Amino acid sequence: MEGPRYHPQPHLLHSIAGKNPYAMAETGKLDHLEERLKAIEGGKDYAFANLEGLFLVPNTITPPKFKVSNFDKYKGTTCPKNHLKMYCRKMGAYAKDEELLIYFFHESLIGVAVTWYTNLEPSRVHS
Repeated sequence: MEGPRYHPQPHLLHSIAGKNPYAMAETGKLDHLEERLKAIEGGKDYAFANLEGLFLVPNTITPPKFKVSNFDKYKGTTCPKNHLKMYCRKMGAYAKDEELLIYFFHESLIGVAVTWYTNLEPSRVHS
């Protein structure tokens, strides 16, 4: 018993300009890399051209030999006041340097809490 036979059709990618799909994929990768290099080298058009704008607290001076303490990481699911108390106690030696406390606060966060903090606009942080 003989039924209809399968006759594969040429793949669309094979017929485009006579290139095989692997060559096209490589060309696409190179084009993507070239775009990224242009963005980085261009500076003016690159999103991070103004690095100072990335800092939550610009012009913070880290004391010589400063070492960030190991913190219990806050995930956003427990009491934020308790976390702040523990952070301030661990950073007690720098209690008078509010900018330094703000600058390193992200080190005590993880998960959604660090995402929230890193997305804060500097204009929203007053103390």
